[in-house]
Amino acid sequence: MEGWDPNTKSTLTQIPLLTTKAGPRDGPAWTQRLKEEYKSLIAYTQMNKSNDNDWFRISAANPEGTRWTGKCWYVHNLLKYEFDLQFDIPVTYPATAPELELPQLDGKTQKMYRGGKICLTVHFKPLWAKNCPRFGVAHALCLGLAPWLAAEIPILVDSGMIKHKDDAATSAES
Repeated sequence: MEGWDPNTKSTLTQIPLLTTKAGPRDGPAWTQRLKEEYKSLIAYTQMNKSNDNDWFRISAANPEGTRWTGKCWYVHNLLKYEFDLQFDIPVTYPATAPELELPQLDGKTQKMYRGGKICLTVHFKPLWAKNCPRFGVAHALCLGLAPWLAAEIPILVDSGMIKHKDDAATSAES
């Protein structure tokens, strides 16, 4: 955590760490891991809401907890930009971090792979590997998606690559 800003350190220390090292193929151990994931996500969401920093909603899209979907948003120049968020839990999880996808932004930035998967390789993957199996989905959102949105969305808005929904509606009416 050396070199991190105080807010990131504070946030990270408040997200519960996970203890069960299990992936989708591990039966009852995976069920236990999912319970830990939910507890961690609930704690992170509650912390964000109490700090007036609510910026995502996700839930498992299937009973196995291997597919997750939701929304994330970023406020830039007092305008809220909202995006679909989705990801699959890799078979090798938790050794491998999930690849977070924002399909609406596919092809709009170089810091993204095909299918709208955000680029987390250089900064986040080594951190995930070092903290396996203690990190979970909440940590991926906090240390992966949040900084990516903060770095990329202002650039995409300022360059005209993405438009606010109100701007898009106004130009469609013209």
